[in-house]
Amino acid sequence: MTGSIALLGQPNSGKSTIYNNLTGARQHVGNWAGKTVEKNEGSYIYDGKKFSVTDLPGSYGLSGNSDEEIITTDYIKSGKSELTVVLVDASQLERSMFMLAEFARLDKPALLVLNMIDVAKGLGKEIDTKTLEKKLGIPVLPFNATDTKDYDRLKKLIAEELKNPHKLAVAAPEIHADVKSDSKAKFEWVSSIIDGVTGTKASVYKMSRFDRLMTRPILGKLICIGVVLLAFFVAMIIMIPFMSIGEMIPKTLHDPVEKLLTGWNVHSWIVSVFSTMLPNVLYFVISMASFVFGVNVVFGFLEETGFLARAAYQFDGLLSKLGLQGKAICPMLMGFGCTIGGACGTRVMDNWGQRMLAMSIVWAIPCASIWSIIPVISGMFFAWWQTMLVCIGILLYVVVTMIVVSKLFSRKLAPKETRSGMIMELPPYHKAHWRHIFKEAFFKAWDIFKRALGTVTLVSVLFYVLSFSSDGNVDHSLLYRVGSFIEPVTKFFGMGWQTFMAFVSGAFAKEAVLGTLNAVFMGNKTLMEATFYAKTSATDTALLGGAMTSVISPAEALAFMFATTFNIPCLMALSTTYKESHSLKWTVRVALFYFCNALVLSGIVYHIAELFM
Repeated sequence: MTGSIALLGQPNSGKSTIYNNLTGARQHVGNWAGKTVEKNEGSYIYDGKKFSVTDLPGSYGLSGNSDEEIITTDYIKSGKSELTVVLVDASQLERSMFMLAEFARLDKPALLVLNMIDVAKGLGKEIDTKTLEKKLGIPVLPFNATDTKDYDRLKKLIAEELKNPHKLAVAAPEIHADVKSDSKAKFEWVSSIIDGVTGTKASVYKMSRFDRLMTRPILGKLICIGVVLLAFFVAMIIMIPFMSIGEMIPKTLHDPVEKLLTGWNVHSWIVSVFSTMLPNVLYFVISMASFVFGVNVVFGFLEETGFLARAAYQFDGLLSKLGLQGKAICPMLMGFGCTIGGACGTRVMDNWGQRMLAMSIVWAIPCASIWSIIPVISGMFFAWWQTMLVCIGILLYVVVTMIVVSKLFSRKLAPKETRSGMIMELPPYHKAHWRHIFKEAFFKAWDIFKRALGTVTLVSVLFYVLSFSSDGNVDHSLLYRVGSFIEPVTKFFGMGWQTFMAFVSGAFAKEAVLGTLNAVFMGNKTLMEATFYAKTSATDTALLGGAMTSVISPAEALAFMFATTFNIPCLMALSTTYKESHSLKWTVRVALFYFCNALVLSGIVYHIAELFM
């Protein structure tokens, strides 16, 4: 190992982009010891030598006000990295240099990277890097993280600095016990450093017409919602070709594999695992990865052009009541399309706690699959106007759930004393780098595919064991035996064994709900086929409606719909949350809350509905 470096920068400074471009596939993710904060470590080869890279948690300072800041400060002080690469936004130099002011107090070797130098030039801003270099006493590199041509210069400079490291030659800002005085000292330090370094060709900044619309209190919010919903549809269009390929896998493999294994006299359970379950698991994971790819393409575009910053500004005040920053609005809106996309979208959040809280709240948002089955089930029991009331009731309870989740989890994930609000300037609009966007999106989708495949397979095998019956009869499955055994309990929550089994299968995939109901009420297919072929098979809703209305009451149907809506979103969302958070403990906590919340809600709705129906 030739040397080790650490990447230091504020959120959205381009740190993750540089880390990914440096390390590529040579990276792994974990947690810092004793913390749930994500730890990214990787390596790259340059000039035949290996360099290790640690991507330090993004934070706005090094004052030790959060886990991210404590981890970052302790790591730099420890000397585990021989060189710290400090990243700042060249287009907003004065604000970004605040991090360097705090780093100056640590007295460690460093080099400064002025990222987004192309954006700064586009704004007419000029930065005299040679003068800045002389003032600081460390190398200063103008850089564009999305341009792969710049990385040879960065790698060369890192190699040179590891041989002959430099520390900041300028005195660090004076330390003050008073927060306001300390901040003032750091800003004065920054001002003295950039004095005579920066200039601009533009004398007056004029807000664009679009920004004037975007900053209006109501119209701006409506524009944001419209753009994000449009982005969701674009993401769906991007994923369709990949999903179509994945859909062919179970259709193509099922019959040949079943015929081959049956001919070898393999046990029927093993046959069904390899002919039905595993091909469909592969289809599920490909669907998940393709949606993640689509989401990251559109999010990458919105972020690079500067739109996400405008959306964050619009909703920051509203979302602060939930303990979140305005940046959470985009993943929350994406949640209406798919919880997986919403969970992945939380990567824009500044720290792990905010990200985990945002994912927990995104789970409360009914995805597109929910909206495809609730009106169908409601229409079997209620008139059209009553179905409208059911949907309105669900939306109202979404708000209640968000508030409850915030109150329950924000104390640990985002304590009030650590909330500083969103500190940002609206970045200029600029041209998107499509090659970089697609590369980053592919990298994240492939990462999700690899990590989710094992989790989805494991849980699918478990569900398969519970739902399997040698003759295909639902009544002979272990899931039925468990469901019928605990029916006296589930009845209290408003669900008989049939609806409870559909409720459980809905936690696997919401699309499985109608198929499971069809299996338990009409016996047209096995429970396994109903679940694993949910996305590729049709259900005769008229016949199903007749069978259901003759067995269960409207009150039970209403309770079931609410329970299904607010249950665990789906197995893929569960897996994605775990993979994105790297915290089994918190993923289980959130899952238990939603499962219990769904049961309690179901019981309340059922007993109230019984009084009026």
